[in-house]
Amino acid sequence: MKETDSKSETASGPRIALIYYSSLSSFIKNDRDILYRHFPLREVNIRSSRDMPGLARAIGWCDLSFIWFAGKHAVPAVVLSKAFSKRSMIIAGGYDVAFEPEMNYGQFTLGWNERAYARFALNNADAVIAVSKFTKGEALKRSNPRNISVVYNGIDTARFRPGGRKENLVLTVAAKGSTKNMVRLKGVDTFIGAAAYIPEARFEVVGLMEEDLSEEVNIPENVDLLGPLDQEQLIDRYQRAKVCCQLSFVESFGVALAEAMACGCVPVVTQKGALPEIVGDTGFYVPFGDVERAAEGIRTALKSDSLKPDLSEKARDRMKAHFIQEKREKELIQAVHALCPGL
Repeated sequence: MKETDSKSETASGPRIALIYYSSLSSFIKNDRDILYRHFPLREVNIRSSRDMPGLARAIGWCDLSFIWFAGKHAVPAVVLSKAFSKRSMIIAGGYDVAFEPEMNYGQFTLGWNERAYARFALNNADAVIAVSKFTKGEALKRSNPRNISVVYNGIDTARFRPGGRKENLVLTVAAKGSTKNMVRLKGVDTFIGAAAYIPEARFEVVGLMEEDLSEEVNIPENVDLLGPLDQEQLIDRYQRAKVCCQLSFVESFGVALAEAMACGCVPVVTQKGALPEIVGDTGFYVPFGDVERAAEGIRTALKSDSLKPDLSEKARDRMKAHFIQEKREKELIQAVHALCPGL
């Protein structure tokens, strides 16, 4: 278990234990950086039952346990918080409240015990913060939180910004280590299929290699599988691409899509999950799994730089208006102080 203390020179107020399971993803890291700037912070990475003593020490020390995802690890965190008379806050990030049996996706598609863990944590935390209105709705379908609100993920629009000239390039991003089922969930098979209809453009899939795809997926010559990229490499691809696609069956937010839009990519997405919340009227919508309609949407998006106002600018403006990192920071800090008044 990773258990570390940190505090910026100006941090004060309630002490926070940031609790997460296994990996420190980019959106958890962003919240860690926000909390670090404002509060004394202890970071607890839960990997197994052997980490319970460290978890107990952290919660005994803190005023608020800040728990990413309502997974199995959230149950002891919430129970210990109650035992030590501390407050607890859960960030509902999507998978933890999802039930998509058609895709075998979501904690609520698992065994009764996994569903019970999530439901117990959501019902007994002092506050639940969902990353989108869609995710809040999913949580309310399957649990009865006493206090639930929405704080959107934030994008650093100073870092994720347009740069250089756009190319005839279409991009999609899939999670590192995606399973073949995740390829379908994220619509990567549809994206690759659509590329065959638009040979004059280049298509790139970030995060996946050929071995991540099933043998049934034929890869046209104009498609490159780039594998995982670091953040600077990813920003370079966003800045080059005219169009970004998120052709998913469901999305709780869509961080990669929002980052691409902040870099001036025109979005082509399905009307699934939280994607309409992110895109609004700045892009094009296509049905899930429809290769030909996806190709039509992408072809139109590639020509959209002739539109007035430019959809590329509108996409970035929407990110700056609704999804900037500073907005998430302000709302998270307010939520922490609301749970820990006077500290």
